[in-house]
Amino acid sequence: MADDLRERITQRELKPGDKLPSERVLAAAYGAARNTAREAVALLQAEGLVDAQHGRGVFVRSRPALMRLGANRYSRRLRGETGLSPFRIEVTKQGRSPRVECRSVTQDAPPEDVAERLGLDRSKDVVIRRENWYFADEEPVQVGVTYIPAAVAGASPLASEKTLGRGSIYARFEELGYPIARIREEISARMPTPEEAKGLSVPLGVPVIEVLHTGLDDQKRPFEVTRLVMRADLNGLDYEMPVED
Repeated sequence: MADDLRERITQRELKPGDKLPSERVLAAAYGAARNTAREAVALLQAEGLVDAQHGRGVFVRSRPALMRLGANRYSRRLRGETGLSPFRIEVTKQGRSPRVECRSVTQDAPPEDVAERLGLDRSKDVVIRRENWYFADEEPVQVGVTYIPAAVAGASPLASEKTLGRGSIYARFEELGYPIARIREEISARMPTPEEAKGLSVPLGVPVIEVLHTGLDDQKRPFEVTRLVMRADLNGLDYEMPVED
């Protein structure tokens, strides 16, 4: 039953927004028990193909256009022209309204993978931890936690201020002598934690994309690491890069 319904959704016989038949009707149509129909619908829901709406029924999920995030969002030229952060540049370019909410700025020991990428000693070195939540048209789309060596941030706004002004975080880094010249981004996918699912309003069955981003300056020194968690149904990563011999 689930295989047949999945095929009908894939082939758009059942289109986004269409209401699935009730469990009773499905059971009768497939000659099965209502419990079987309920389990088949639960499988489709776990795969992110349908949404159950309390009191209304089960509907085929709409597939919103992906917000494509490319490496050029870190461009110094675009930052200078717009005065915007990379996220705001990309969202604005795609005709949507961005909002970034910095929820905390704290000092902490770096996670192990962050310390490795920044060349820090977890037992001695401290990082500034900045937690940002990102919205497009007021819909939560990603959360990012940035780790900055305390020795890099010093007494600058990076170490204490939630609002960083024109050009945002990379303009402040450049003022400190760390212009972003290269990026390393390690990309993986997983299911969200309960906290991520709630905060990002992730539908049941939808995974998240995790990006571990490292910013390097013109001397190839790593000066910040950001762990981004993105809703996979709303975000796409779009890179163009040379092929090395």
